[in-house]
Amino acid sequence: MNMQSRPDQAENVDDTILLPVEGMTCASCVRRVEKAAAAVSGVAESSVNFASETLVLKPGPGFSAEALLAAIDKAGYEAKAETLVLEVEDMTCASCVSRVEKALKAVPAVESASVNLATGEAVVKVLGGVSALPALAAAVAKAGYAVRLAHGESGAQAGGQGGGGHEGAHDGTHDATSTHPAGSTGQAVDGREIRREKEIAGLKRDVLIALVLTLPLFVVEMGAHIYPPLHHLLMDIFPGNSLYLLQFALATAVLAGPGRRFYVKGVPALLRLAPDMNSLVAIGTGAAYLYSLVTTFAPGLLPETARFVYYEAATVIVSLILLGRLLEARAKGRTGAAIRKLAGLQAKTARVERDGAMRDVPLSEVRLGETVVVRPGERIPVDGRVIDGATAVDEAMISGEPIPVEKGPGATVIGGTVNGSGSFRFEATGIGADMMLSRIIRMVAEAQGAKLPIQKLVDEVTAWFVPAVIGIALVTFFLWLILGPEPAYTHGLVAAVAVLIIACPCAMGLATPTSIMVGTGRAAELGVLFRKGEALQSLADIQWVVMDKTGTITAGKPEVTEIVTAEGFAEAEVLRLTASLEARSEHPLADAIVRAAEGRGIALAAVDQVEAVAGFGVTGMVEGRRVAAGADRFMVKLGVMTHGLSPLVGEMPGRAEGDFAPASSLAEKPLPNPSPQGGGAVSAASLQAAVTRLADDGASPLYVAIDGRLAAAIAVADPIKPTSAQAIAALKARGLKLMMVTGDNRRTAEAVARRAGIDAVVAEVLPQGKVSAIKDLQARGEKVAFVGDGINDAPALATADAGIAIGTGTDVAIESADVVLVGGDLLGALHAIELSDKVMANIRQNLFWAFGYNVALIPVAAGLLYPLFGLTFSPMLGAAAMGLSSVFVLTNALRLRAAKVTG
Repeated sequence: MNMQSRPDQAENVDDTILLPVEGMTCASCVRRVEKAAAAVSGVAESSVNFASETLVLKPGPGFSAEALLAAIDKAGYEAKAETLVLEVEDMTCASCVSRVEKALKAVPAVESASVNLATGEAVVKVLGGVSALPALAAAVAKAGYAVRLAHGESGAQAGGQGGGGHEGAHDGTHDATSTHPAGSTGQAVDGREIRREKEIAGLKRDVLIALVLTLPLFVVEMGAHIYPPLHHLLMDIFPGNSLYLLQFALATAVLAGPGRRFYVKGVPALLRLAPDMNSLVAIGTGAAYLYSLVTTFAPGLLPETARFVYYEAATVIVSLILLGRLLEARAKGRTGAAIRKLAGLQAKTARVERDGAMRDVPLSEVRLGETVVVRPGERIPVDGRVIDGATAVDEAMISGEPIPVEKGPGATVIGGTVNGSGSFRFEATGIGADMMLSRIIRMVAEAQGAKLPIQKLVDEVTAWFVPAVIGIALVTFFLWLILGPEPAYTHGLVAAVAVLIIACPCAMGLATPTSIMVGTGRAAELGVLFRKGEALQSLADIQWVVMDKTGTITAGKPEVTEIVTAEGFAEAEVLRLTASLEARSEHPLADAIVRAAEGRGIALAAVDQVEAVAGFGVTGMVEGRRVAAGADRFMVKLGVMTHGLSPLVGEMPGRAEGDFAPASSLAEKPLPNPSPQGGGAVSAASLQAAVTRLADDGASPLYVAIDGRLAAAIAVADPIKPTSAQAIAALKARGLKLMMVTGDNRRTAEAVARRAGIDAVVAEVLPQGKVSAIKDLQARGEKVAFVGDGINDAPALATADAGIAIGTGTDVAIESADVVLVGGDLLGALHAIELSDKVMANIRQNLFWAFGYNVALIPVAAGLLYPLFGLTFSPMLGAAAMGLSSVFVLTNALRLRAAKVTG
């Protein structure tokens, strides 16, 4: 069904709310949900359909969607408001935004609504999801606008019974947390682009027609004033009233043709007592046109000194405003370039293995678990895990890093990235809306549709701005009539029309959303995803950056950083024997030693008689040699050291029983006798200084004994990421204060902080301790950003004024954050803060221009300069200035596409 909503439908829409409720299992559940709903103030009628698990209710006076959801939750069941994205037609200025929002919020089922002028979309959280579309469409239609379900799902406009819109919407609106439908990202962009191109084509045609018809009027009227002989020539060519009649014909063609849109939209809005930009243009040009009609056909109604025509003024205003809208539409199209670019990264087809054969299938037909084949140079179609083959993949579109990433069996690959010269097979693990690229596009789109706190000021001003302008225009007209020189009618009309035209608040409505759109798009290109647009403003205000250690500042994966050998032992041989022994363990430090050996190309040897001592270490026979590895206390226990060396903080973490096979414990057996070559306990004085240094650097020394002699101390540490120190130094240079909070022991934490350049450290804390550290700062009036990556960081990410999650971390952390750093690099946090500063500065520039332009020029248009200098402001100049103000705001926002960041 493709039905346009009409204002007269609003009164006939059934306001019944159909709300899915989860968790009902029996008849008693039904009664509890019905009872909970009935107890909510404003619920007139309610009943539960157990078969469809739906609560059906009729709202009455005082109904609150939030109260209903809270009551159902308290009863032990789950109901959520679903998020719909609606495209709103015919919005032209900031006052339109406030009217559409007000209309949507008046629908009882709506929990919240936010309208964006730059995108032309409304994001609505509503009970019942698509079932509420008719009510939403009717409410918006009553306000004078039209809506359709966004993203080109079915192309149907919301209205009537909404049948066409409903079916096309279900795929995209079932997730209450998502404003963008699953699997329709490409369709969304294509649909918007097609409509924008049609809009631009229509404006081009109308601008051309208006200019062709207006040019003769402008030349005749203005030329006669500039060059008096031309006036006499025209009077000879067009005797009597014929010149006025020609001007009337041309002006009528312009106003009834290209200019018709202003009257079709503006006059009804004026009659509803809700004037918008179209109303201002309609009043201004209509007044000039009607005045000219009187002069042309009934001149006796006017004083002789006031018999002038302003046909050219009306047509030039229409032409210039249409030209401004054309430039605006083109610029708006460029603000959404980031999402178009991301959507363009999706592959169209995938090569899969089915029934023993290779098949090229559309991307939408790839199934989870299928084996996908990627050839050299191809774009990877979906997310997955490499089965076999090796290659290097360009992941710049995800991480912002230009260096290709090596991929082998077990490695993860991301849909949309570009394969290098190798070929490989992988298992599909993420398709459709679950692909990382799809999630990134959703995040960017949601952030672009956000409304910052600063926008509230704009909304409050524009709510009364247009009516105030009309009032100022009327006062201006009457003041000229009373106080102005002759011809007072003419002066009054010109001044009033100039006020109306110059005050259109287009630039105000575009100032904030265009900057957000371009800024968040630029951030996405750099691997910084703003999940919540509000973080743009909160990040710009922060004073403290609190960060986790492991996985944020450090790599989060222990590595061998140094091997210190005792006299008579070779480093490579010690590493080979130790790695062979530790290969039987799943301990993180053991894994680091094995990886170090593999990284050097060292082949591991066979091991037997492996036995573990819980809390101490492990021993075994490697190629006939007795090898033991563990903490210093293990070396003392074995008799190869007389006393422990390593400071408490640097100890090798104890191993749990069962880490090794077989699981028998040396604690139950005699310790092996020291090698005769070792002569008993070995003095470790030569290792004392090295071990102390390693511990001071935050490393954990693992001691190795070979054949009863202390052979080496292997330092295992979680290394600081290469760019962490650079990012931290840059953050400090911006005047931000930094703190590291971690559950690790204090000495290790202080060693990492010292190397990274952080002064304030809170160590040995549980997740709640991180929250407490943030709240302590907030209690002092500080604005805090937190950067983390683990599950234990989720509470802190949610508590901070701005939560920044390392994208390589856990899903829980990412879902708790306001900003996600896709590349897992701390430089991303710096980039997020830098971009938020640039976006907020850009918004302030736009608002200063938009408000300053109106504040400065409205008095000039009203005639402020006439008593002083004898100057009046032409309505044509007002139209040009009004159009240029919007273009200026858009152009200024587009500068963010080239925003520079550190690193």
